[in-house]
Amino acid sequence: MSQEKLAHFVEAQAKEFGIPGVAVGVLLGDQEICVSHGVTSLANPLPVDEKTLFHLASVSKTFTATALMRLAAEGKVDLDAPVRSYVPELKLADEQAAARITLLNLLNHTAGLDWNLVDDGKGDRSLAGLVAKLPELPLIAPPGTRPSYSQAGYNLAGRVIEKVTGLPFEQAMASLVLEPVGLSDTVYGLAEVMIRKFAVGYNRGEDGELHPARPWGAFREGARADNPGGGLASSVSDLLRWARFQLGHGDGVLPTPVLHRMREQTIGLRASSLGDGLGICWFLHDLDGMLGMGHGGSGNGQFAELLIVPERDFAVVCLANAGPDGYPFNQSVMRWALEHYLGVVEQEAEPVPYDEERARQVVGRYEIDAMCLDVAIDGSRLTLAVDIKPEIREASDEEMPPGYPAAAIGFLDGAGDGDEYIITEGGLKGQRGYFSRDGNGTVIGADLAGRLFNRAVQAP
Repeated sequence: MSQEKLAHFVEAQAKEFGIPGVAVGVLLGDQEICVSHGVTSLANPLPVDEKTLFHLASVSKTFTATALMRLAAEGKVDLDAPVRSYVPELKLADEQAAARITLLNLLNHTAGLDWNLVDDGKGDRSLAGLVAKLPELPLIAPPGTRPSYSQAGYNLAGRVIEKVTGLPFEQAMASLVLEPVGLSDTVYGLAEVMIRKFAVGYNRGEDGELHPARPWGAFREGARADNPGGGLASSVSDLLRWARFQLGHGDGVLPTPVLHRMREQTIGLRASSLGDGLGICWFLHDLDGMLGMGHGGSGNGQFAELLIVPERDFAVVCLANAGPDGYPFNQSVMRWALEHYLGVVEQEAEPVPYDEERARQVVGRYEIDAMCLDVAIDGSRLTLAVDIKPEIREASDEEMPPGYPAAAIGFLDGAGDGDEYIITEGGLKGQRGYFSRDGNGTVIGADLAGRLFNRAVQAP
């Protein structure tokens, strides 16, 4: 493997996207290389290296899922059992759903739960407190009927780990996974982060300037209820060790068949840039006939990506400390690594020309609990914007990540029923999704980033 070529590409891309600090790692068989560029902080700069901690956000879910698989292998949980077997106090907006949801539904995002409950900084912010608030969370589908990415589902899975082990979630994770795998720099909470070298996140404001992200993680300090779904910080060095564990045989943590079960498809995904299907937590990709298993994370001014290709004993890790351009930076590095190390070239989907009649059918506002997605016609193009709901922004006494302004999208023909689309510009460029219809053919939802946004307002 050429470290020099990778370092040159990473530096060029970091400069092109304006990212203050990035770290990239590649694993290929017995070879391992790490490259980094830039600084941990613009105000107090230190060079980023392979030990610098970044916020992993949703890559954290791969650790939570692996811990539950260990508990399953030890006979302490059954993935097909109702969650109420372990959390009997669970109540949801629908009693039937609360009784039926299984652990597997949580792990492959088929529980029918909306994305998450917004942490308002008040009340009980533990996992037990989250469970008490779950009746407020909308349900978007009956359990087991369709995938829709849910942070709340993984946070509930974390409460199962607490109940079964009798330990606080973070202590349970340390003993079940982090310590046995040797991940000494993979930690929860600012108390652990601040005694190590760490990257400050940045968001680009409307003035084009980078501003430090506050809070440091995606969720406010003290929101332990979001640790299972997105609370970890880690380094490129530790993430390559994590990838090597996933490529191995369980190393005394999990029996090999249980570890490998996580990469077997449990449900397919339609028109998703996240993957072609879901295993247990892992998003599965067809890479020229080879299986790719990966997960990304988007925090507050920080973005993480991990992709593993078991057949080639390969993994790539990308960490970047600026939003929204950290996402396209990471995607560009992943594509480069796949092409240069494995010979896998991603074919870009080409949208069809603008069709106003088709566009008018999908124009409107779509919502999940915390965010809204607006589809509009701008001249002779269709655009999509995503943002945190205004009322949530106004009620928060802390800064929140900026949204994604209106960016062009185009329909993809030859795909399903013609309701699939791709974003063609901006910070979400390359993301794919689809619009769903009811029995009368009326558009009722939009899928983006694995999440179903239900239609709230239809344009006149």
